[in-house]
This record gives sequence, structure tokens and C-alpha cells, in this order.
Amino acid sequence: NGEVLSVTRVTPMKGMSKGVHLLVKTDKESISVHLGPTWFIDSQDVKIERKDRVEVKGSRITFDGKPVIIAAEVTKGDQVLKLRDENGIPVWSGWRRRQ
Repeated sequence: NGEVLSVTRVTPMKGMSKGVHLLVKTDKESISVHLGPTWFIDSQDVKIERKDRVEVKGSRITFDGKPVIIAAEVTKGDQVLKLRDENGIPVWSGWRRRQ
């Protein structure tokens, strides 16, 4: 749980498409939260913005020597942005085929 300090669009590694990251301030730390590809996040109804209070569920990993969270779900108020299933599979894999 925490407050969104920033929303950024970054290319995580060379050759990857742009992704959306949050910087979330919790009671203990400020941590980077990786959401998913920009094209997918921009097409969702839930919009996460600076100063929003959010609850993040996901996996805490180390990326480039820093702790980050790979988000499976982000809750803002009564809205839920679902990003990965219970096995960690991104919901956007195959997303274009379902449209």
C-alpha cells in the first residue's frame, strides 16, 4: 500500500517495448513497480496517476541491483487493474487475439 510518487514510461532493456512503471511510497520505502507494456496499460479503464493511493499485489524481485515489484494487480479505490494471473502469466499475452 502506498502513494504513487511518479508514473514513467521506460524501455527496461534494449529491444523491449516501452513499459509503465510506478514509484510508490510505502511506510517503509519508495519502490519501483513494473506494470506492463505501455500499449496495454493505455488501453485499460483504470488510470493510475501521481498522488493516487494504491494497493499493489505482485512479486518482489531484484532488478539491476534494486528491489522492484512486478505487479500482478493494482487496486485504486474500488477499481482493479489486473496485469498477471495467479501463475504470473501476463494478461496481455494473447490479448490482441481476443479483441
